[in-house]
Amino acid sequence: MKKRLNISKEDTQMAINKNKKLLMLKNSNYHERSFHQKSILQKLLIKITLLSSFLFVFSLPVKANSNEEFYKFLDNFWFSAKKAGIKRDIFVKAFTGIKLDAEVKKAQKNQPEFVTPVWSYIERAVSAKRLEFGKKELEERADILRQIENKYGVEKQILLAIWGLESTFGRNKGKKDVIKSLATMAFRGKRTKYGRKQLIAALKIIQRGDISLDEFKGSWAGAMGHTQFIPVTYNHYAVDFTGDGKRDIWNSVSDALASTANYLKRAGWQTGKTWGYEVQVPKGYDYYRSGRGIKKTIRQWQKYGIKRVNGRQFPRPDDVAELIVPAGANGPAFLVLKNFRVIMRYNVSVSYALAVGHLGDRLLGYGPFIRPWPKSDRKLKYVEQKELQRLLARKGYKIGKIDGKIGKGTRRALRRFQRSNGLPADGYPNYAVLEKLRQ
Repeated sequence: MKKRLNISKEDTQMAINKNKKLLMLKNSNYHERSFHQKSILQKLLIKITLLSSFLFVFSLPVKANSNEEFYKFLDNFWFSAKKAGIKRDIFVKAFTGIKLDAEVKKAQKNQPEFVTPVWSYIERAVSAKRLEFGKKELEERADILRQIENKYGVEKQILLAIWGLESTFGRNKGKKDVIKSLATMAFRGKRTKYGRKQLIAALKIIQRGDISLDEFKGSWAGAMGHTQFIPVTYNHYAVDFTGDGKRDIWNSVSDALASTANYLKRAGWQTGKTWGYEVQVPKGYDYYRSGRGIKKTIRQWQKYGIKRVNGRQFPRPDDVAELIVPAGANGPAFLVLKNFRVIMRYNVSVSYALAVGHLGDRLLGYGPFIRPWPKSDRKLKYVEQKELQRLLARKGYKIGKIDGKIGKGTRRALRRFQRSNGLPADGYPNYAVLEKLRQ
């Protein structure tokens, strides 16, 4: 495939000036690296020589090649890195021999056909094997967990739960080259802004010396270490708890857990308070008074007939909570507190925060949720969620972007539709409500 490059007299002079600067780097190691800079400069000099003899605009055919474009992107990215304080030798070392990662390119494009139901997510998160691993870690690391809890005020079971969900207690930290993954994302795709921001942060980590390039591994999206910090988060919140001069979340469990505790503390964690409670909702309850953003004290929720399951009492009735029903009116209900929202700062997912809280409780010996999940209730596919959004918009409800993702706007619109059609206004997008919308 070929594309045409339009070049004017002014463009020619700018190119000459720019490449004079590039030629000054000729004797540096950079030109011996895999950026193919030398061959590129030779081609440019030939083109510039030809172009300089003309004063009018003409078109020059240039063969499009993704690898060459990638190297050009890296050349230009140097200026952003330099502005951020990255040294030249660090930059060259980080990108020597680098290539686009085909797996990362594919992962960015993948769109799951099905959306995982909350009950499936919880069951996988709080599996028998993860409970076994977690209880063992709770016992073997009792001293270090106590030290971290005393310093940061974040309870041990929450730290272990996050560790368990993020990497199965260090067993699945990710084996992808972080620089390569982020450079691929930064170059092209839906997440270039994210990739470029994280790539700069990753270069800062290498420059600081916290980890070597050989050990700089993570997930395809750049999440790293035992508790899967992304680079920007690492630079802001990672700590050297062991005192060895490095914030090593890859090899030091102590550093990783302390870093996570530091993050949660600075996000507003409330020491000594839980994430939430499973509750019983009275029959005929108006679920329009539920969902994220509707905050009341537990004492106020009690006036609506909300009770803890098994007749237990709330220890602090003046705590502020939100009533959520992640699987709709037919599933378990929860009053979630400030710490639940703090966990969501770590991962913006209700299912994730619920899994962290529940896994933490189970590690302390508490039992499973009381009310069963509505597993017979068919969950919508991704394409059906987009259809649901389109139908709501067609009926005049404001939902925002039609993207197949059920966010606050979609749930708000869905609640209004459900309420006006005699359905429980729980904002839960199941197949029954989709069929109602189709009528």
